[in-house]
Amino acid sequence: MTKIHERITAVIKALNIKKIVFANRINVSSGFVSQLCSGVSQPSDRTIYDICREFRVNEEWLRTGKGEMFTSLSRDEEIAAFVGSVLKEENESIKKRLIFALSKLNSEQWAMIDSIAQTLLSEMKDAGP
Repeated sequence: MTKIHERITAVIKALNIKKIVFANRINVSSGFVSQLCSGVSQPSDRTIYDICREFRVNEEWLRTGKGEMFTSLSRDEEIAAFVGSVLKEENESIKKRLIFALSKLNSEQWAMIDSIAQTLLSEMKDAGP
């Protein structure tokens, strides 16, 4: 059975981020993350909570190795996470401009967008992977 330090290392690898980025996101030093990954230090309950919250890691998996590494998001949670990430982008990003434009549509324009989206999804499905 893997140990918690191996699971923390696995999270960093699965996220494809550097330890310094991981450290910054959970407000600890990169040296401490290195100690966690090597097993020199053990994470506090607070550090475990921060890892799970920030990276959507399944707490039971992180503590015990049981279950899936990441938690699943509901549709609303996925939308909220996407919008939150877009809000952090520069003002003139394509995503931000598009969301702003969508916010100005009336119901008839939304119906047109829905039709276009359904066509695109159908074409993507037909094209395959």
